[in-house]
Amino acid sequence: MTVESRESTVSLVSVATPLPAPVSVAPEPFWYATYVCTNHEKKVTTQLNKRQVACFLPVYHSVRRWKDRRKELDLVLFPGYVFVRIDLCDRLRVLELPGVVRLVGCNGQPVPVPTQEIEALKDGLVAGVRAEPHPYLKAGRQVYVKHGPLQGLKGTLIRRKDGFRIVLSLDLIMRSIAVEVDEGDVEPC
Repeated sequence: MTVESRESTVSLVSVATPLPAPVSVAPEPFWYATYVCTNHEKKVTTQLNKRQVACFLPVYHSVRRWKDRRKELDLVLFPGYVFVRIDLCDRLRVLELPGVVRLVGCNGQPVPVPTQEIEALKDGLVAGVRAEPHPYLKAGRQVYVKHGPLQGLKGTLIRRKDGFRIVLSLDLIMRSIAVEVDEGDVEPC
């Protein structure tokens, strides 16, 4: 009886259906921020277009004035960065270009930029939203008031949501006040 049970077990194993072959699915391309050398953003974008790599370089329109003339320029919105849409296995096509330093990431691994952020930025620029670079500020950062009635004071940014709220401290009397200021009136220290 034990011999028969072994045979039935063997027959069950041999009758088992083979596993399906793994399906080769190409990874979906994601947007990545590429760090490039200073003032090479437009050159890198041209080279990426020649290699047929999807890329995005956000620019803004600016009027510069000199003593003798006025000139309209398209300047890079995020200096030092070009966005590329690639599969990670194709990253060498980007990294070998002159002027490209690296893909932005964490612990040596490129981190994708959320697609909705890139698409919203593209849509906004196409719709004519007036955008220009501004220093990155976050709560807790020391700021300097460069315009307005509080010009010349230094404070700590405590909120960005509805308006810039900063805390100004008078060290001599150990007192502080919180005031609302316009975003354009402050810069990081």
